[in-house]
Amino acid sequence: MKTLTKKEALLQAAKELFGEYGFAETTFKKISDRAGVALGLLTHHYGNKEKLFFAAGMDVLENFIRVLQQATQGSSNGHEGVLSFCRAYLEFSIDPHTHWLVLVRCSPYSDMKASEDREIMLRKFEEVHHLLEKQLERGVADGSIVELSPVSTAQVITGLMVGANRTRVLTPYTCGTAQDFYTETLSFVDRAISPSAKD
Repeated sequence: MKTLTKKEALLQAAKELFGEYGFAETTFKKISDRAGVALGLLTHHYGNKEKLFFAAGMDVLENFIRVLQQATQGSSNGHEGVLSFCRAYLEFSIDPHTHWLVLVRCSPYSDMKASEDREIMLRKFEEVHHLLEKQLERGVADGSIVELSPVSTAQVITGLMVGANRTRVLTPYTCGTAQDFYTETLSFVDRAISPSAKD
């Protein structure tokens, strides 16, 4: 296993703590203690807590985008690409090693204070949307997906992924197991985009 630099150790600790406790309850001292790195190095490397929060969120988001790209690359058609995208999205959201909760807390729709950071994060989130839109366009073209608007359908599916994830991760009332819930979510997407949906 690779030994982390002090800067990497601080970012790793920040992702863990921001995910566990949120922005308000996470202090520089908690982060430096968890990382085993001197407190002064946090300011040196990241400046302030807002910048570190943003860096943690961007790190998770960039990893998320890489996972989605890899999931869709090997798909044989657009329909398979959409389902691979959705499956990877949901699996990423419940893998404790991804630090998904940082991204839930640090998004352009959350409580980010700096507007320039919000704009950067929003543009990065748009890459997620465009990945899905591309698979929908591909599926319409290759006939594996019913004739639909890729732009609006990508928005609806993204909303469904966000809602399913928040229901699973942030609320106690999911029906059945998490896997059952996510399986039903994928089944819903499959039925909605399949050419047989129009019959």
